[in-house]
Amino acid sequence: MSRLDDTALDQIFRISRSHPAFEARPVAPEVLEELTALALLGPSAFNQQPLRVVYIRSPEAKAALEPALSSGNRAKTMAAPVNALVCADTEFTDHLPLVFPPADVRGYYTDPAVRAGSASTNALLQAGMLIAAARSLGLGVGPMAGFDKAKAKAAFLGGTSWEPLFLMNLGWPTANPDTARLPRLGFDQAARIA
Repeated sequence: MSRLDDTALDQIFRISRSHPAFEARPVAPEVLEELTALALLGPSAFNQQPLRVVYIRSPEAKAALEPALSSGNRAKTMAAPVNALVCADTEFTDHLPLVFPPADVRGYYTDPAVRAGSASTNALLQAGMLIAAARSLGLGVGPMAGFDKAKAKAAFLGGTSWEPLFLMNLGWPTANPDTARLPRLGFDQAARIA
């Protein structure tokens, strides 16, 4: 593997920000399919791939989402071309024989608490890839936790084993926010080499 050039690193990490506003143009289903395919390439234990995403685009779906939104997130979320309800599938074990054919590892996940914890941890790993993939495709992202998970689950996830983790607005960004990036911790505060 070779190092990405600075332009790519800027787009994915250094310059890109959480976006509160987007162009009015839609995000095509093909882009969302490519985005999902890239995110699913991310690492997960035993290749379990528990990440699940509901892409909310239609006026009817947005109307169903609105009651779950916190007041501070409502306007920007309703205005975004796509809202991604990022979830973890707690029954990822159903797919393990397909995605991890070397061995039957379902026995590791018979305890529901262990299975739910693994689903959440590994879906969050893949969700980080979802954000990086979106930025790589030129999309802006606005992840948020300010919503009622129970209401979102009732509106979109009935009859599934999918559990909401967070919500993310997606679209073609107008520009980076005009405020300065908030400070980041330095290496000494955030890491150590043992």
